[in-house]
Amino acid sequence: VQLQASGGGLVQAGGSLRLSCKVSGLTTSDNFMNWFRQAPGKEREFVAGIKWREGTKRYADSVKGRFTISRDGALYTVYLQMNDLRPEDTAVYYCASSSGVIASTVGARSWGQGTLVTVSS
Repeated sequence: VQLQASGGGLVQAGGSLRLSCKVSGLTTSDNFMNWFRQAPGKEREFVAGIKWREGTKRYADSVKGRFTISRDGALYTVYLQMNDLRPEDTAVYYCASSSGVIASTVGARSWGQGTLVTVSS
């Protein structure tokens, strides 16, 4: 599977952004699509995941109530709607596929290139 992330940018605190991840070459092993982020000097962390067929969603506690993951099966695209952004959300955001539920980079199958989100205070 190939993943192409886009949509990052500079936004003020309290603002919103929507990230997109275009999926191609989906296989039967890519049951989940996930968003991760990596802030400078920190490890890459799980943000949200969605089961491709059923649409079941999971979120990190730090983004619950502010971020929403969704997918458009017809367009083979996964989205991350980010509202009420905070400076601590500043990071490079990555999409990744997995065969099962994951909460860390362990188990990720394929990665897209990152897209930078910068939230100014």
